[in-house]
Amino acid sequence: MRRHTGLAGDAQKADTKEEFVKVKRRDLERLTTEVMQLRDFLPKIVNGDVLGTFQKLDALESNMEKKEEEIEQLKMDCEHLRARLETAQADCMREKKEKLNLRQQLNEAKQQLLQQAEYCTEMGAAVCTLMWGVSSNEEAVKTILGGSKSSKFFTITAQTMESFVKSLSEDMKQQDLDSDENQFVLALAGIVTNVAALACGREFLVSSNRELLDTMMHLLGDMKPGLCTKFKVLMLMSLYNVSINLKGLKYISESPGFIPLLWWLLNDPDTEVCLHALRLLQSVILEPEVLAKSASEMRDTLPFQRIIALSKSRNAELQALAKELLEDLKILEYEA
Repeated sequence: MRRHTGLAGDAQKADTKEEFVKVKRRDLERLTTEVMQLRDFLPKIVNGDVLGTFQKLDALESNMEKKEEEIEQLKMDCEHLRARLETAQADCMREKKEKLNLRQQLNEAKQQLLQQAEYCTEMGAAVCTLMWGVSSNEEAVKTILGGSKSSKFFTITAQTMESFVKSLSEDMKQQDLDSDENQFVLALAGIVTNVAALACGREFLVSSNRELLDTMMHLLGDMKPGLCTKFKVLMLMSLYNVSINLKGLKYISESPGFIPLLWWLLNDPDTEVCLHALRLLQSVILEPEVLAKSASEMRDTLPFQRIIALSKSRNAELQALAKELLEDLKILEYEA
């Protein structure tokens, strides 16, 4: 028992030694003073740094919130723009489909129009060719001129001839003589020639369809030498037939550019064109009243050397007419 009591006493003594330390009073006072100083200054230093840190943290959090709001707004804007883009793309695809459909419809309409034009040309060529043959009959011509659409027919004839010649000037190529277009205008010109071959037809053209006469003279001046010679010959024949009518001869000879037109036609390489141009010129020379007004211009502009050259042509008919015309032209010397 004593032994255990002694051990407990020893442990208590050891604990007492650990609880107490001997320190000099002066050191204790210095330590106490330093602790008190730290207690006063440490909160000031630590609190300033912490406060600054918190302020920076608040500013960063505010900036972060603003950035998040901006990012959210940008996302919304992006979604809005994406929706608009999708709508625009859908509209674009719809418009492309509509344009494709319209283009297909346009092509179909063009094809139909082309087919209709070809049909009208074929029909016009066929009908006018038949009329050309029928118009050689005087009674048939009188029936045609007596119809309510006769003036309209010759107006359309002038427009069709003009359109045909314009198509020549665009591609500058010789037209296919067997084409429906060529046959169409030849038949029209043939009808006019046959109508003008009759006195009633000449009077009708001079009185009611001078536009057609003007168109033919204009077209003869527009077409290049050697081009569409059969068409030229038919128009010259029509003008010659009209010139048999005194009123018609005066109208033709007094048209601006008529004498230069004859000069132009006499230089055509085709003998038929030259032959009928000489006949038209002879109509003017053989009518004293008309010649009196044209003599001065004829002396100044007519290609006498060309007529002399034609008088030596290998074509007997052309040669004879040119020689005859040279004799007729001598009258200009007396008119001077």
